[in-house]
Amino acid sequence: MVFLTQVVEVQESATMESSNGHVFQLSVKQGEPTLVPPAEETEQGLYFLSNLDQNIAVIVRTIYCFKSEEKGNEKAGEVIKNALKKVLVHYYPLAGRLSISSEGKLIVDCSGEGAVFVEAEANCAMKEIGDITKPDPETLRKLVYDIPAAKNILEIPPLVAQVTKFKCGGFVLGLCMNHCMFDGIGAMQFVNSWSETARGLPLSVPPFLDRSLLKARNPPKIDHQHQEFAEIEDKSSISDIYNDELVYRSFCFDPEKLDKLKMKAMEHGVLDKCTTFEVLSAFVWKARTESLGFHPDQNTKLLFAVDGRPKFSPPLPEGYFGNGIVLTNSICQAGELLEKPLSFAVGLVKDAINMVTNSYIRSAIDYFEVTRARPSLASTLLITTWSRLTFHTTDFGWGEPVLSGPVALPEKEVILFLSHGKERKSINVLLGLPASSMKIFQELVQIY
Repeated sequence: MVFLTQVVEVQESATMESSNGHVFQLSVKQGEPTLVPPAEETEQGLYFLSNLDQNIAVIVRTIYCFKSEEKGNEKAGEVIKNALKKVLVHYYPLAGRLSISSEGKLIVDCSGEGAVFVEAEANCAMKEIGDITKPDPETLRKLVYDIPAAKNILEIPPLVAQVTKFKCGGFVLGLCMNHCMFDGIGAMQFVNSWSETARGLPLSVPPFLDRSLLKARNPPKIDHQHQEFAEIEDKSSISDIYNDELVYRSFCFDPEKLDKLKMKAMEHGVLDKCTTFEVLSAFVWKARTESLGFHPDQNTKLLFAVDGRPKFSPPLPEGYFGNGIVLTNSICQAGELLEKPLSFAVGLVKDAINMVTNSYIRSAIDYFEVTRARPSLASTLLITTWSRLTFHTTDFGWGEPVLSGPVALPEKEVILFLSHGKERKSINVLLGLPASSMKIFQELVQIY
């Protein structure tokens, strides 16, 4: 491949402020990228991706920070690379390359070419990279290898891994993966399988590879309205507001704050219970709508993913390797959303969750088959939640990660929920807004 014959050693640097306020230059020296094929011969040929996979073919970059008091990082690259060879025998499509099928859809060519693997060294201790729970793409992207000159997702292998050693004995595993290969639950199972392999353990959840379970029906049957694809007119010139520089912040909602929000949502007696996800989604939808200055008659859409695995009839098999999530939605006029109490917005979130049934998901799969439409993010908030994912349990032999998270938010319309704290009962809300809007959002959060 072209990128393997280019310059073999790259010096990446970024000026940043560490958590103690000192500005320093983070420099990461990347070695030569190598291809890691599966340890054994694996199945060749074309591998089907479902319509739920086609819908979200975006690149996701994540990092996992490890530091052990008992063990240095000298062998980290070797251990993780050797385990990757072995785990790819089970997850062989990740060693292939994305292609376009005769139907014009994404498909995987299981060529066994291999995942891309890079070892790198940083010029500092791991703690100096600061707080990774606040996305800082400028800095954190140095910890994930980018394929030089890739013009589109077909030129980026489905899995790219970088192990960066720090002077303190810690290391960071940076992953670049295509969302069409798996959703958060599938990615979590893969990374945990990889780490089990590194410790010489059998896979606790072997992957179920057959995605044809989620083939569109023939003929397709659209039984539901799919507003997740609806394009909403921007009557409030929100796109102009976004011309300002984006400010990224994270807000921690601890159990006390979350309880206050739940009490607020239930104070009128309309609701007898609500979950953390429901109340937090409703609150940030209202707060973001107000902070961006939506006109009262402007429609606003909330999008979020629901795990379809248990909703299917029969449910998807354990270890299903692929996207089992489906986007659900709620659309409301901004004026109504802001004037009505929090319980109203929570009710809309509940309705959107309850809408997701086997029939709804099958209809969404068929809708894409007929229209090839992508969900629209115009005048939309897309909430993505990692708070239920157990990436924090990943152990390659150096203990669980001291920190893990995304390198950046994929789009300006996205808000991310991450679990936080020792018992993981707090939720960190990560978002980017224009500076003037962020000031209002911050004030609204501080009310609680």
